[in-house]
Amino acid sequence: MFETEITRKLKIQYPIFQAPMAGGPTKPELVAAVSNAGGLGNLGAAYLTPEQLRGAIHQTRELTDKPFGVNLFVPEQPEESQEAVSQMIDYLNKYRDKLGIVPNPAIPKFSESFEEQVQVLLEEQISVFSFTFGIPPHETIEAMKQRGTVVLGTATTVEEAKLLETAGVNAIVAQGCEAGGHRGTFLKKVSESLIGTMALVPQIVDHVSIPVIASGGVMDGRGLVASLALGAGAVQMGTAFLVCPESGAHEVYKQKILAATEDSTEITSAYSGKPARGIRTAFMDDMHRYPGTIPAFPIQNALTRDIRQAAAKANAPEYMSLWAGQGLRLVNDQSAAAIVKQTIEQAEALVKKSFIYNS
Repeated sequence: MFETEITRKLKIQYPIFQAPMAGGPTKPELVAAVSNAGGLGNLGAAYLTPEQLRGAIHQTRELTDKPFGVNLFVPEQPEESQEAVSQMIDYLNKYRDKLGIVPNPAIPKFSESFEEQVQVLLEEQISVFSFTFGIPPHETIEAMKQRGTVVLGTATTVEEAKLLETAGVNAIVAQGCEAGGHRGTFLKKVSESLIGTMALVPQIVDHVSIPVIASGGVMDGRGLVASLALGAGAVQMGTAFLVCPESGAHEVYKQKILAATEDSTEITSAYSGKPARGIRTAFMDDMHRYPGTIPAFPIQNALTRDIRQAAAKANAPEYMSLWAGQGLRLVNDQSAAAIVKQTIEQAEALVKKSFIYNS
């Protein structure tokens, strides 16, 4: 019933993508479970070393023979003064003191090598390559396509989507402002690019000729049917899968999601230097009062990493980055396969109900 151009291209049963959430949640067990259930699982691999990335791909392949995707962040080279970085390190020491970890940690590098990560994906000939935060070099997109890899780019505005189509991607993930995690905006300020999924999807559909995947606030069959009605060829669901047993999200993170409501999140740059939607925490509230400049991504992300890791070990969610979208009341802790099945069954029931009413 829900076969679309993108499901045919990817050879998947259902137009349901599990969002690639970097930092731990999308471990191979979750990715494989979604792909085995008929959707498209995706590894959020931006923070993995090339060796870890190859290992995660191999692990996933041991668990599924179905297609799955890998997502990377297009690299950014922010120019940040050493003074701003030093001030932030000094300011963050108060959290390190609270968590009992060493102040002024040495940070050998701010991010992994995008080029080396891409090389792994090319060698592994992955089914789907998606990227966020801009557009990678033309040679990267073409090299992927030559190997038969389907390439997806992330857009938060129509103009971003048009640029992605011109760059040669096969499909576009339209990320509405309801979505959890980092904003994929790359043309304007994030504050100028906060378009809701329902408004964004049909406008992108009208201005590009390639498939569009609706992302942001889609939690169940109602969101799937609505997105398809708006012209999308599939949906991408992240928060919906965060608390399922296969998710690698920390247990206290899962509990915070289950206890949160639609007004519990806000967009912050406090953790990573790039605007991202997550559940409001004491760390976010305090960082609003920071008098200096928060270093840009990936610098701030590297500066807070030891704090977030220590907070996870201490079961202290108020210092963890709890990325989540606005559909929080719709979360449940079923298995990944059950979430896919329930979403499809609900969507089918809605379509049949509509058909009966209109006949």
